[in-house]
Amino acid sequence: MKTLLNTLFAAAVFTAGVAQAADAAYPETIDDEGFVSLFNGKDLTGWIGSKAYGVEVCTQKLANGVMKTFPVLACQPGKKGGGGNLCTEKEYENFILRFEFVMPPNGNNGLGIRMSDVNKDAAYWAMCELQLLDDGGPSYYDKKASKDKLKPYQYTGSVYGIVPSRRDNVAKQVWNKEKNFTGGGSYVRKPGMWNFEEVRVIGSEIEVYLNGYLITKADVSKFKGDGDTPDHRKHPGLHNKKGRIGWLGHGHHVMWRNIRVKELPADAKMGEVCPKQAMPCPAGFTPYFTGKVADLGNWKGVTTTEKFDNPKVRQAATPEKRAQMQEIADKGMRDHWHVRNGNLFFDGYRGGYSLATKKDYKDFEMWCDWRIMSVTGDSGLYLRGSPQVQIWDAHNQWGIGSGGLYNNKKNPSNALKIADKQVGDWNRFHVIMRGEKVTVWLNGELVVDNTTLENYWDRKQPIFPCEQIELQCHGDPTEWRNIFIREL
Repeated sequence: MKTLLNTLFAAAVFTAGVAQAADAAYPETIDDEGFVSLFNGKDLTGWIGSKAYGVEVCTQKLANGVMKTFPVLACQPGKKGGGGNLCTEKEYENFILRFEFVMPPNGNNGLGIRMSDVNKDAAYWAMCELQLLDDGGPSYYDKKASKDKLKPYQYTGSVYGIVPSRRDNVAKQVWNKEKNFTGGGSYVRKPGMWNFEEVRVIGSEIEVYLNGYLITKADVSKFKGDGDTPDHRKHPGLHNKKGRIGWLGHGHHVMWRNIRVKELPADAKMGEVCPKQAMPCPAGFTPYFTGKVADLGNWKGVTTTEKFDNPKVRQAATPEKRAQMQEIADKGMRDHWHVRNGNLFFDGYRGGYSLATKKDYKDFEMWCDWRIMSVTGDSGLYLRGSPQVQIWDAHNQWGIGSGGLYNNKKNPSNALKIADKQVGDWNRFHVIMRGEKVTVWLNGELVVDNTTLENYWDRKQPIFPCEQIELQCHGDPTEWRNIFIREL
């Protein structure tokens, strides 16, 4: 069926006078990026070490009332002491590690990097320990006094004893989303809430991204490990070139899921860890983002000030007023939209809002890659200034796939299926809009089939015939890449 649909689609665009070869050359899907799962969801195959870990089944109620069950790897209190190190059988040199974890109140664990000995303290005998902690728990943070109880290098994401992680998440989140975080300026979510973390280890360099934010950037080559580190301890494993990845238990019920790793070549460089991410622009399309800072010149900011996110308000304003409001919008863009690791990154912070094409479009075709980096993260695409092709965490939020026309009331609003990848993994949209009708493919799967997009701003009127395309702000960090658009 999919092959037939693609064939019919290619024939249709050829009839319309558009080069058929461009569509055939551009892949509808993104591969697995080279990641390999480290947890099979059944047992601890591939892991060695402490017997205080096991597989559990968790139940979660989604927003639509559906009960979802899923397996987790868990450090189990009371089982063989509930602590110790659980490590991969395989050793790794350079790699990217993605995983989700949840902390109990006052929970404590760690991530061992390049461990040479399963039974030794990874904070010293491995390259390092990257801390996992309920940063805002009363054992580690005095909420009343707004004061940390630990050293800066002992909080989540820190290279333990050596390089502290960021703890500046104070008064930054929008729409009351600060309630999701444990406190003390931490980027860790509250106990019982799932976190997404991505760790990049290349040579002596380490980067830690927690729920979308870069919280640690370290280069341990600056230290000998003979007592010259901030903790004044000896770190004999600091310059390990290779070793195991492991969880470092302290008797707390910490859980993990969706653990996957991508090995990188020996000559990999930080900042170039995904060299295949940039796609060539298809023939006939305009490249709106290809990974360069200069690409930001294709975009303008959007502001909610005086309701200027509403196309009707913008269209009714004088040229002078529009220019004035655009200055406000562009400042928000400069402050909150950046190029990070070759991707277009939105930080989701207070003061930021959506990004829009400088050009307005009638009928168009669009390709774009996106990823959300927080569990229950949210974003979307505005077509001709109107919401929206939905982007969200389909697996943990609503149990409904991304790509649907969320704000429709009379016409279908939900995606036809869940085609989303896991949080932190890249997805690809292929969108065609002709007149009022929208068709969307997500990762090669048809999720919206020639459906009318309703005018959210004035439901008595059809969708605007010509307006801007927007990358939506919904208060969550997101990344975008390979954005290509052409008029039809």
